[in-house]
Amino acid sequence: MTGRFITLEGGEGVGKSTQSRALAAALRARGIDLIETREPGGSEGAEAIRKLLLEGDGDRWSARAEALLFAAARADHIEKTIRPAIEAGAWVICDRFIDSSVAYQGGAGGLGVDMIRALHDLGSGGYLPDRTLLLALPSGEAASRAAVRDRCGADRIGGRDEAYHARVAETFERLAGESDRFRRVDAQGTPQAVTDRLLAALADLLP
Repeated sequence: MTGRFITLEGGEGVGKSTQSRALAAALRARGIDLIETREPGGSEGAEAIRKLLLEGDGDRWSARAEALLFAAARADHIEKTIRPAIEAGAWVICDRFIDSSVAYQGGAGGLGVDMIRALHDLGSGGYLPDRTLLLALPSGEAASRAAVRDRCGADRIGGRDEAYHARVAETFERLAGESDRFRRVDAQGTPQAVTDRLLAALADLLP
């Protein structure tokens, strides 16, 4: 079987983590061997960096420092987890990848798309997914879902203000319009309905 690398992207509250698990279960039911992973994280080194990135005060790191830490975590993640799985013929389902860095540090953080992509080229050779599934919700619904999720405390990036997250969403929409790698998926409705839409967006890749 040919290995495939699939990423789920989107702003806060759109259901990426829930749908990553549901999509993985649906693909396994079809006989596909896969691993589930996430960013930041997914390898021993990247998980150590994840704590640095997501814990502490909101101004703990500048946008540049964040971008460098994400790039370092991603390089280790690809080398230790993603590439070996793909080369072994497995699928990889990843909750966030380079497009999140472009949207958060590049778009919302003001560093620009080119700088983030240059860091990705340096750290990871520009490695990209076979398909990126962008989960999309109206901003009000996404904010409501994120508020429910974060009642026990948001991480330092998720807890930023509405204007920051609006810039994140705008950047994701722009990215989706610029690349054939993306499929924009409506995240409204029941979880099963959303999972069905994700599967439909992968139909051309399924064995």
